Amino acid sequence: MSISVTEPCPAGARPPLGSLLQVNDISVAYGQSQVIDRLSMRVKEGEIVAILGLNGMGKTTLMKALIGLLPARAGSIKLGGLALEKAAPHERVKQGLAYVPQGRLVFPTLSVEENIVTGLGPREHRVPDHIYKFFPVLREMRKRRAGNLSGGQQQQLAIARALASRPKVLLLDEPTEGIQPSIIKDLARQLKEIRDAEGLTIVVSEQVLSFALSVADRVLVMVRGAVVHESPREGLDAEKVAGLLAI
Repeated sequence: MSISVTEPCPAGARPPLGSLLQVNDISVAYGQSQVIDRLSMRVKEGEIVAILGLNGMGKTTLMKALIGLLPARAGSIKLGGLALEKAAPHERVKQGLAYVPQGRLVFPTLSVEENIVTGLGPREHRVPDHIYKFFPVLREMRKRRAGNLSGGQQQQLAIARALASRPKVLLLDEPTEGIQPSIIKDLARQLKEIRDAEGLTIVVSEQVLSFALSVADRVLVMVRGAVVHESPREGLDAEKVAGLLAI
């Protein structure tokens, strides 16, 4: 199945400037098991897109294919017109992709500050002030070991580390996993603030519909490796989406 997603951002949302991330007919497999078959999507500059789906529907596979941890067997991935499908993960980071994996995966024995520094470029050694502006709690805890932070604080740290590379597109895989509902609301607010301040494009995979509706300009639904539904946030048929998530 090949589905191209090109509809505009809804009225009242921050208008994206143009197509930035282009995924054309990619197919991804684990061994002989085909997980994604000819999936296409577009993400516009400055847009937040949420990819909804239950576990096992291909969301994480798609994220890993975008960042280069899994090879696409067919199709193309372009960032600003530059082909990335043959590039290694570190080369994709240099071109402007950043990835926060499911489970956050911070370095538990390093301090908060040391974790963020690992995301900086080779000539940078100091955490940029704007990162602590978005996550002031990390400034307060910058000398604390990352392993001693709460789940929500570790998620903020993982995002801060990704932002240290000054990406064009931030990929977030299941960011609400294991986080309290009150922290989820804060995370949605912070992501929108970062998008507005930095002009960042964000693609987030998620199972929680309420989070997607609170953060995204546009929602895609994945079922068995295919995009089966797409809608701008405003006017989205929540009952239909919930039904698809129950499949």
